[in-house]
Amino acid sequence: MIQPPEGYLGADGPLGSGPSPELVAAGYRLEVADAAILHEGLCLADLCHVVELVAAGVAPRAAATALCRELLDFLDTDPASFPYDPVYGDAYNSRERELERRLGSQAGWLPTGRTRREAGRIAIRLALRDRLLALHEAVAACTEVLVGRSEELADALWNDTTYLQPAQPSTFGHYLAGFAEQGIRNLDRVRHCYRLINQSPAGSGGVGGTPIPVDRSRMAARLGFDQPTAHIRDGMWSGDPMIDCGVAAMQAALAVDRLAEDLEIFASPQFGYVTLGGSSSRASVLLPQKRNPYALAVVRGGCGTLIGRVTGLMVTQRTPSARTDNWLHLYGEVVGAAELGTRLVRLATEVVRSLEVNVARLAADAGTNFTTATDLADRLVLERGLDYRSAYRVVARAVAQAARAGEEQVSASRLADAARAAGFEPTGSVPAKSEPDMDDVAAMVASRDSIGGSAPRRVLEHCASVSLRVRHSRDWGTASRAAQDAARESLITEATALAQSHTSGGGGSRAGSADRLP
Repeated sequence: MIQPPEGYLGADGPLGSGPSPELVAAGYRLEVADAAILHEGLCLADLCHVVELVAAGVAPRAAATALCRELLDFLDTDPASFPYDPVYGDAYNSRERELERRLGSQAGWLPTGRTRREAGRIAIRLALRDRLLALHEAVAACTEVLVGRSEELADALWNDTTYLQPAQPSTFGHYLAGFAEQGIRNLDRVRHCYRLINQSPAGSGGVGGTPIPVDRSRMAARLGFDQPTAHIRDGMWSGDPMIDCGVAAMQAALAVDRLAEDLEIFASPQFGYVTLGGSSSRASVLLPQKRNPYALAVVRGGCGTLIGRVTGLMVTQRTPSARTDNWLHLYGEVVGAAELGTRLVRLATEVVRSLEVNVARLAADAGTNFTTATDLADRLVLERGLDYRSAYRVVARAVAQAARAGEEQVSASRLADAARAAGFEPTGSVPAKSEPDMDDVAAMVASRDSIGGSAPRRVLEHCASVSLRVRHSRDWGTASRAAQDAARESLITEATALAQSHTSGGGGSRAGSADRLP
């Protein structure tokens, strides 16, 4: 038998032993590593529980007063200074041990009608709510910066690409605005996750409730949750809402990663489309001419790490229901995922804000590499009534002939020759001469005037729509933060009042109706 540490829970019961050093190193230490993340939430969960025990007429007011006094002191203590000790197990056990040291048997009222798991589940939700709002704000800020740059570059011509191959003339503003639209979807994802998380496990008891007459709705309101979890066992053991939070953080990072992947190519001298600001770059130790796009490497590497973390979290969920192993790594990993995603999005925001765009270089390449070919085929359809597949074959043949001849444009004669080779008479089927606007790349871009298209007015229209949606989402974030803060302040005020109260009936008396909190 391993000698148990003083106060080790279970040593005087079925365990009969302290934990092995191996269990402490591999298991308990992992749980205590999350103490800093959970510390405030555990304090608020404990305070809420004590206040509710008094309101329900269960706990003696004297014990509740003492507990609230010590728990408020816990709340004011830096987690790094708190005596969290892995030898006792998870963070909750260390807290209970410290309360017993300070209060003796009065501390025994705290676990009335709940497991340590309940406190932890509340704490992780409180911690995640805060991180989700931070992520939401980071995505909103990034989206707004993308909108600003998109508006600035709404008529900056360039050759858009697919598969990194020249595709069609467009504008760089239209390109950037696509990432802004992804930002809107990521804001939606974060709000959805917040709604999943913002449900209270308080008052759950064991696996199906508790006979202790606590009011779950009242406890949820005290903690600033929208409502209690609808099913106690599900709310206590199902980790999928936490996984959704990790996925939302990963998606937010993945959106800016895609942009970073492009910008690293566009920033190379071979392209010369953009230059990263000096604040987003790093010098080479050896090569004095280099301007390394270091921020992009951080975004890309961080996103890959985040994908790995979230994948690992998903794998750990493959357990029978109501198990510990699907939660053992969850607390720290999902909070870490949200924080990493937020940092990456903030970094990408600064990259976009300080990005120098070589508008002249972009415009010089616009329309080259036969990227007007699709517009030419469309023109044959619209002006000559040719079906698109036939028009496609005519233009493709003309492009191939021009390329073999070292030409950079498809002339009218090339087009006529291609039409004849395809079995069409050029008269009435192809333009007799090159149309002036066919060489006008700006006119081609402006002709794509459907909703969401590359026409500059449509880009500006889309940017205005994104800005409006971001404002609405930010209003939600502001209201959610205010609700959180108000609930926290109210709970602390209520607990402080109880901590400062005095009883006349002695420390052992139960709370009568006159002593119940409203």
